[in-house]
Amino acid sequence: MKNRTHPGSDAAFARAPGRLLALCIALAAAAAAPCAMAQGADKSGREVVAATCGTCHATGEKNAPKIGDKNAWGKLAAQGLTSLTQVALKGIRDMPAHGGNPGLTDTEIERAITYMVNMSGGKWIEPTSKTKPAGPRTGQQIVQMQCAHCHEKGVDGAPKIGDTQAWIPRLKNGLEATVLSAANGHGAMPARGGLANISDAELRNAIVYMFRRAQPAGKKG
Repeated sequence: MKNRTHPGSDAAFARAPGRLLALCIALAAAAAAPCAMAQGADKSGREVVAATCGTCHATGEKNAPKIGDKNAWGKLAAQGLTSLTQVALKGIRDMPAHGGNPGLTDTEIERAITYMVNMSGGKWIEPTSKTKPAGPRTGQQIVQMQCAHCHEKGVDGAPKIGDTQAWIPRLKNGLEATVLSAANGHGAMPARGGLANISDAELRNAIVYMFRRAQPAGKKG
């Protein structure tokens, strides 16, 4: 996200980055709250595993891949969430359909699988509901889905994730000004980063996420 600045303004802004850091951290926490509440409509992966899947997967009973076994879950994770979900829905070997709990939704099954993968060394993002209204996608979800294509390596001058000095000038006029710039498109970046269905709230989440990732160790909230 390129941004023209006024001469001399960067130096003045750089002298007081702490206020901006505090603002963005507070906004990030506020932005995450609606998403967390929306996702609460279904059971979380942890809840499903504790109530159902853990019966076998916590101990490896009946040859179920044990939670924490990075080798076993790494091989399973390579199949992808869609494939693993279909297997869980239909059942396999000693595991009955839906893990023996027909009341679980597809989303809850996906979340349980994601939780077990992550507890075994994975870094998957827990799915949101496909059938119930969801809040804004998280900054991490948007960045991984779209923004990282350019911001990971700084393509066409995009401020790289992790480059503090590149991000501070982009936010010197305030977070909302940066969101507006991203919504309208700027320089080589198309409107809304090329993702037509992204909301202003999701743009805000993505920007805050990339900025917070750029902070030096010990500064993140």
